[in-house]
Amino acid sequence: MSDIALEMDGVYKKFKRGEIYDSLRDLIPAVTRRLLGRRPRDELDAREFWAVHDVSFQVRRGEALGVIGSNGAGKSTMLKLLSGIMRPTRGRLAVHGRLSALIEVSAGFHMDLTGRENIYLNGTILGMTRKEIASRFDQIVAFSGLESFIDTPVKRYSSGMFARLGFSVAAHVDPDILIVDEVLSVGDYVFQQKCMERMRAVIRGGATVIFVSHNLHAVAEMCGRALLLERGRAVSLGPADEVIRTYLSRVEARRTVDQRTGVFVTHLDVGDASGPRSHFASGERARVDVHVVSRGRYERLAVVIGLKDGGMYNIFNVSSESLTGSSFTMEPDQAVAASFELDLHLAPGRYQFCTWVYRYDNETLYDH
Repeated sequence: MSDIALEMDGVYKKFKRGEIYDSLRDLIPAVTRRLLGRRPRDELDAREFWAVHDVSFQVRRGEALGVIGSNGAGKSTMLKLLSGIMRPTRGRLAVHGRLSALIEVSAGFHMDLTGRENIYLNGTILGMTRKEIASRFDQIVAFSGLESFIDTPVKRYSSGMFARLGFSVAAHVDPDILIVDEVLSVGDYVFQQKCMERMRAVIRGGATVIFVSHNLHAVAEMCGRALLLERGRAVSLGPADEVIRTYLSRVEARRTVDQRTGVFVTHLDVGDASGPRSHFASGERARVDVHVVSRGRYERLAVVIGLKDGGMYNIFNVSSESLTGSSFTMEPDQAVAASFELDLHLAPGRYQFCTWVYRYDNETLYDH
C-alpha cells in the first residue's frame, strides 16, 4: 500500500461569476458563443476566475496537515475537490483509502428526518454499512451529546447541534482520511475540545487528517505541517509554525499598507509598574498600553482589549468607553495611548491579549 494518503498535482478549478442578461438580444449571442466558440478548458473569459490555481502537495498516512488562509483563499474549494464533491478543471488528484469529510454543517442531512434517521443516512453516504452504523450508533449519539433530541427532526436543530451530529458521524466512520473544515467554529468550547481530542485519536490510529481552521493555535498544536493558500495559490507548504509565521507576516504587510489612511493600532505593550513583562503569577496586576494613530478625523472611538486562553477561547473584554463612560475623537496624525490595569485572577496557562479600535453606535471596526 502506498505511503501517500492523498495528493494533488497541478490542480486548477475555475468558476464563473454571475451572468445577467437583460434581453434576448444579449442572451442569444452568449448562448451561440458557448455552442460554437468553445475555448480550451484552461483559458478564462472575462467572467471566470481560478478558485484553485496550480496547487500541488502530498500528505502521508498518519499525518495531520493544516490548511490556512484568509476567507476566499480557496480552502473549502480544495477540500471539495479532494472529497469528490467537485471535479478539477485541470490537473490530477488521488485519494488512497476511505475518506470521511465534514465540510458543511448540514451536508448529508435531510431536514425532515430525525437525528436518528440522519445518522443512518449520513453514515451510508460516508461509506458505512447499516450493520456498522448500528454497532456504533450509541457511541455517535453519546459523543454528540444529543441524546434528548435524537428523535427530533433536524430542521429544529441549531447550527451548533448540526455540527455536533455531523462531526460525530464523520469521526466514527474509522476513516483512513478525515477532512474537517471550519464548521467546528459553531460548536461550544467543550465540544470543540472533544473534537480536537477525537482528531488526535484518529491520527494516533494511523489515519490522515486535513484540518482547515482560522484557529492558528489549534493548527500549530495538532498539525505537523501546514499549507497556506492565497487567492487559490499555494503560497507556503512546510512546518506548521513556519507557515503560520509566513501567514501572519503577509497579513501584517497588507495591514501596513492600509495604515496610510484610517485609524489603526501601532502596538500593544504588556507589563507592570516596573516595565515590560510576559510572565505573571495568578492574582498579580498587569498593565496593558494600546497605542493608536489616526490619519483622519474619527469620532466616538473606543479602544477595546480582550483576553484569550491557549485554545483561543475568549475569556473577557473591556473597552475604554465602558470604563470611562465616554468615547473619544481623533484628529489627523494624532496619536493616543489607552491604558488598562487588570488583576490577573487566572488559572495557570498561556494567554493572549488582543485589541481593536471600535465605534459602538454604528458597530464599525477600524483595526484589530
